[in-house]
Amino acid sequence: MLNFIYYPVSFIMWVWHKAFGFVFGADSGVSWVLAVIFLVFTLRAILYKPFVGQVRSMRKMQEMAPEMQKLRKKYANDRQKLGQEMQKLQSENGANPLGGCLPVLVQVPVFIGLFHVLREFKPGKTENYFFGADEVRSFVDSDFFGAKLGASVVNTQYSTTTLAELGGNLTSQLIVMIPLMILAGVFTHITARHSVARQAANPAAMDNPQTAIMQKLMLYVFPIGVVVGGPFLPLAILFYWVSNNLWTLGQQYVVYKRIDAEEAEKKEQATAQRNALAPKPGQKPQRDVRGTTNGTTNGTTNGSAPADEADADTNGSVDGESPSAPAKKPGAKPVTKPMPGAKPVGGKPANRPAGQGGRPGGGGNRTQARKGKKRR
Repeated sequence: MLNFIYYPVSFIMWVWHKAFGFVFGADSGVSWVLAVIFLVFTLRAILYKPFVGQVRSMRKMQEMAPEMQKLRKKYANDRQKLGQEMQKLQSENGANPLGGCLPVLVQVPVFIGLFHVLREFKPGKTENYFFGADEVRSFVDSDFFGAKLGASVVNTQYSTTTLAELGGNLTSQLIVMIPLMILAGVFTHITARHSVARQAANPAAMDNPQTAIMQKLMLYVFPIGVVVGGPFLPLAILFYWVSNNLWTLGQQYVVYKRIDAEEAEKKEQATAQRNALAPKPGQKPQRDVRGTTNGTTNGTTNGSAPADEADADTNGSVDGESPSAPAKKPGAKPVTKPMPGAKPVGGKPANRPAGQGGRPGGGGNRTQARKGKKRR
C-alpha cells in the first residue's frame, strides 16, 4: 500500500550500505549503522530548503502576530470574515502557515517507511524491497557491539522478529540501547528548547495558551516519550532518532545565524538610508518661496537685486515716482498734484488727482472758479 515510501527509503539505505560496505565490509554492523544514519542525513539535506522556508514563515508569522490579534478582536463574532482577513494579511506579507509543517509532514512517512523496512529483515527472507537475499542475511547476522539492529528489548504485536530469533542477548542489547535512549531524549529536549527560545522573542505568541501547552509538550513530554518508548523500538530506529536530532541542532544553528545576519544587514541599510536623507546638524531647511516674494527669492538666490529694484533702477522711476519715493501703504489715499496753470481757489491751489487726464481750465476748474466769484 505504501510501496511509494518503502522503495525510496530502502533504495537510499541500500546505496549507503554499498558505499560503507566497501570500506568496513558488507557484513559489518558499522556499515549498517552508518547506512541508517546517512539515510537520515540524505533526507534532511533534501528538506533543507523547505526548512529554511519554514523558519522564514515562522518569522513572518511572529511579525504579523500584533495585526492578527487586532483582527481577532475586531471580528470576534464573525468567523468567516476573520478567516478572509487572515488569509488576506498572510497573502500580503508572503506568509504561509502550512509551509512550516512541510518538513515535519515529510519526516513522518520516512520514519514509518524505515520502521517497516527494518521489520522486514527476517531470517530466511529472500528479499526486502531493494535488498536481496544476501543483504537480508547480512543484516540479520550483523551486530553493533553485540546488539542486533533489527531487534527491540520489549516485543510487541508489531515486532515480527524477536531478539532470540536474531541470535542476540538481552544484556548486550540493553548496554547499547540505554545510552542511545538517553541521548535521544536529551537531544529532543535541547532541540525543543532551542525552538522555544526563538519563539520567546514574540510576546504575543507567548501569551497564547495553546502555545504554552505545545511548548511544555515539546520540552518535557516528547523527550520522556522517547526514553520510555525506546525499549519498544528496534535499535536502528534509535540511531535514526539520535542522528535526526543532531542534524536538526546543527541545521538550526546554521539557518538561524544566516537569517539573523540578513535581517541585521537590512536594518543597517535602512538606518544608513535614513541618515543620508536626514538634514545635517546646523543646516537650515530650504524653503521654496513663491508668489509675492518670488522676486526677492530669485534675487537672493542668483546673487542679484530683486526684479522690482532692477526695474526701478533701469527706468529711473516706478509709476512716475522717483526711485527714492517711499512705497505706498495699503489703504492710503491717492496723492493729488496741482495742475499747471490752475488758479488758486479760496486761497488754496486747485488740486486734481494724480495721473488724471484733462487740460488746464477744464470743466472741473471752471465750476470752482464760478463758486469763487459768487463768494466774492
